[in-house]
Amino acid sequence: MLSLRELDVFRRVMELGTITAAAEALHISQPAVSRILQQAEKRVGFALFLRRSKRLLPTAEAHVLFPETTAVFAALDTIQRRTDELHSGQGGVLRIAAISAFANALLPVAVERFRATRPEVTITLQVMSALQVATGVALHQADLGFIIDSISVPGISIAPLCSTVFGCVMPRNHRLSKQASVTASDLERETLICLGKHLPLGALAMRVYADADVPLHAAIEVSQSTVACALVRAGAGVALLDGISLMGAPGDDLVLRPFNPAVNVIGRFIQPRHQAQSRLSQEFIKVVHDLLAANSAPLVNPAPPPPLRKRP
Repeated sequence: MLSLRELDVFRRVMELGTITAAAEALHISQPAVSRILQQAEKRVGFALFLRRSKRLLPTAEAHVLFPETTAVFAALDTIQRRTDELHSGQGGVLRIAAISAFANALLPVAVERFRATRPEVTITLQVMSALQVATGVALHQADLGFIIDSISVPGISIAPLCSTVFGCVMPRNHRLSKQASVTASDLERETLICLGKHLPLGALAMRVYADADVPLHAAIEVSQSTVACALVRAGAGVALLDGISLMGAPGDDLVLRPFNPAVNVIGRFIQPRHQAQSRLSQEFIKVVHDLLAANSAPLVNPAPPPPLRKRP
């Protein structure tokens, strides 16, 4: 098998036509080019060039090998380019899994800002349940996951991202919007829009009402917070949501009034436990933290950025 050095010399002689030109392009001496060519011919067992005075004439075998040789170096150039992109954080693939509250609100803006300076990075964003998010990260099917509340799945590392409040999303002109907070009893006469009981915010609503000893009668049950906000806008009722959910429904026509006693919701991000954090993951989390720090929603507060996990 020919070495890369021998292939490179062969390629240069084929492209440039003379040993002199090949030597100049490779920054080596002419005798070195001749010696490497002879070594290559001995290795393959047939002549690659016919010597005619000071000229080299490629054999039929050389013409067959040449396209394959150029393909090899084109592939090597691609590998080197991809390596440089990965080293600089300008290329590669970042796989993100998230619950809908994050996917509909914070993450689209984060993806746009992230790719603005890294256009060669490919991002996949999958929306799924919290358990699916955690399982996907544990199985290395996603590099980062975003959920609320906590979850117990082996093989993941969970860190706080932000904190917000749980309460009632209502039109700005609603009779309860003048209050600083609401109770479950305040909402007894309201048409309630809730997330499904199998979702974190749906389960949280049930706990809040159970603690207040008030029956929870959900008139409308949905699977996504953006749908709940759209229903509130349409006049279908009021929704039991958190501040992150309201971020996904931009505009000043809706307000969130927190429950009293206060109920906090923690947004978290997940990474594989036994894998060094990639450069792309580190930089994306920083973009998310910067967005949270700059957001104008007073009900969503960023957690301190985590220390970077060192790569081996």
